[in-house]
Amino acid sequence: MRLPALSPYNRTVAPQRERSQPDDDELLDAYSQAVIRAVEIVGPAVVKIDAGRGGGSGVLFTPDGLILTNSHVVADAGPLAVVMPDGHSSRADVVGHDTDTDLAVIRIDGTALPWATFGDSRRVRVGQVAIAIGNPYGFQHSVAAGVVSALGRSLRSRSGRLMDDVVQTDAALNPGNSGGPLVTTRGEVIGVNTAMILPAQGLCFAIASNTARFVAARLIRDGRIRRSYIGVAGQNVPIPRAVARANQLAVSSGVFVVSVEPDSPAATAGLRDGDVLLTFAGEPVTGVDDLHRHLTDDRIGVAATLAILRAARRVQLTVVPAEKPLG
Repeated sequence: MRLPALSPYNRTVAPQRERSQPDDDELLDAYSQAVIRAVEIVGPAVVKIDAGRGGGSGVLFTPDGLILTNSHVVADAGPLAVVMPDGHSSRADVVGHDTDTDLAVIRIDGTALPWATFGDSRRVRVGQVAIAIGNPYGFQHSVAAGVVSALGRSLRSRSGRLMDDVVQTDAALNPGNSGGPLVTTRGEVIGVNTAMILPAQGLCFAIASNTARFVAARLIRDGRIRRSYIGVAGQNVPIPRAVARANQLAVSSGVFVVSVEPDSPAATAGLRDGDVLLTFAGEPVTGVDDLHRHLTDDRIGVAATLAILRAARRVQLTVVPAEKPLG
C-alpha cells in the first residue's frame, strides 16, 4: 500500500526545542556568588580605624601594613588603632594625608598581611556591580552592593577644593564607611568611599582608584602632596559681552581677585585687587576651580603668563608660582 506524498500543507513539523535561558534563581545565585567572591578576596584587607573622637574604615594595600583611608578619618585625631577582621588590634601611625583629595595613608607593623589590589578606574562602566565594605556605625565588616551610578563627578572636599573624577554609586554608605574600599566583582578596588548626601538615598561617592594610587604614592614618598600657589583669594565672575568683544576674549567668565597676599608670587607679578584672571599659561581660567587645577606641583618655580582684565582692558603679566605652604 502506497502512502500519499506529504505536501507542504499537511506535513507535520516537530517543534524545535527553545534555547534554554537561565531562570531568575540562577541569575540571582550567580550575582550572589560574584559578591561573595569579591568579599572573600578583599574582605580580609578591610580594617576598622578607631581614631579617638570617631573612626572609619581603611584597606590594606601592601603586605607590610600600609593602609589607605580618608584624610578626615585620621587628621588631627590623636592616637590611632586599627582593628583587623579577626579582632586583632594594632597601633597605627600616619604616613601622610591630603585634605584636598580626602585621602590618607597610615601604617601598622606587620608582614605578609592580607592586601587588596587597585583596579583601573578608567575601565569602570556605569551600571557595573559595585561593592562597599566597611564599618558603618561601628558594625564591623559590613557589606553593601549596588552599581556604579555615574563617573567623572566632581565633589567639594572639606578643604573647599574641588575633587574631580569621583565615582558615584548607590551602594549604601553610612558614617563609618569612610575610607573603606569600593570594589568590583573581581575583587579590585576601584574607589575609596568618601561621602554620602543626606538625607538623599543612594547618592554616595568614592575617590577613583587611579587618583588614590597617585596620591598614595606621593604620600609615601613625601608625606604630603606638593602643590603650587600664587597667593590670591578670588571668586567667579561673568565677563560682560561688550568687554569680551572689545578685548577679543574667548571666555565668558573669570576669577575676580578679591585680595592678594603680601609678598606672594601674585604680588610680585603685579596682580592687584579687582583684576580678573582670564588665562594661566595659555589655558582658560573660567573659575576658581580651573585655577586650582593648573596649580600642580610641576608649576612650582616655573614662570607662567597670566592674562587679566584690568579696568576693562586686557593685560598680560608673568607669575612664578611657589610651593603651597602647609596648613
